[in-house]
Amino acid sequence: MVGTQHPWPRAGTAEPVRSAGVEVSELSVPDAWVFTPRQHTDNRGTFLEWFRADEVTRVVGHPLRLAQGNHSVSRRGTLRGVHYADVPPSQAKFVTCVSGRVLDCVVDIRIGSPAFGQWATVVLDDVDRRGLYVSEGLGHAFFALTDGAAVSYLCSTPYSPGREHGVHPLDPDLALPWPTDITPLLSEKDAAAPTLKEAEADGLLPSYADCIALYARLRAEHRAQAAQQPDPAA
Repeated sequence: MVGTQHPWPRAGTAEPVRSAGVEVSELSVPDAWVFTPRQHTDNRGTFLEWFRADEVTRVVGHPLRLAQGNHSVSRRGTLRGVHYADVPPSQAKFVTCVSGRVLDCVVDIRIGSPAFGQWATVVLDDVDRRGLYVSEGLGHAFFALTDGAAVSYLCSTPYSPGREHGVHPLDPDLALPWPTDITPLLSEKDAAAPTLKEAEADGLLPSYADCIALYARLRAEHRAQAAQQPDPAA
């Protein structure tokens, strides 16, 4: 499998777009974006808008439907993922690290995708305070680089055990770029997850065609709802 690693201090590959106090970059894995907020600091501390629904909608083409909020606190070396959910409905996520530092990784596990098997990394921390949008059907994992790394997720669908799956985060074919000087700590479930090839052979991975159809339907629904809204200038 071919990976695409970004230097850790950097996020995104496309030319960043700045608006409404946020800088947006798309990762090399399609359908994943990094949002870097503008921070306002004075002698009292710092203020920022860590999530803007209008900016996510502008970039993704439809809103993030908030169904659940998750929060994890991890010791240094904790490796969570690679997680994904059945499509449809799957689960889109907006992820940010509110304390500490994690190396976040998005993996294209969509069968038929031109980028299948590729991955991209970005550091999420309490310095740049980036947010990461992960579309439905993509795999997601992170490695805690500090003790007490606190990660919050906004999710488009609630957790459903029967639809949730994983790919082994230490799959040698994927070769995800985890630190080599820290021993990874995995849950029993993640340690027992199949490799990407095994998950593909067992028919567990989402199809790219189903993901694209889902994205198109969500965007069409958003356009239809927007068209029904009264014109404020009228």
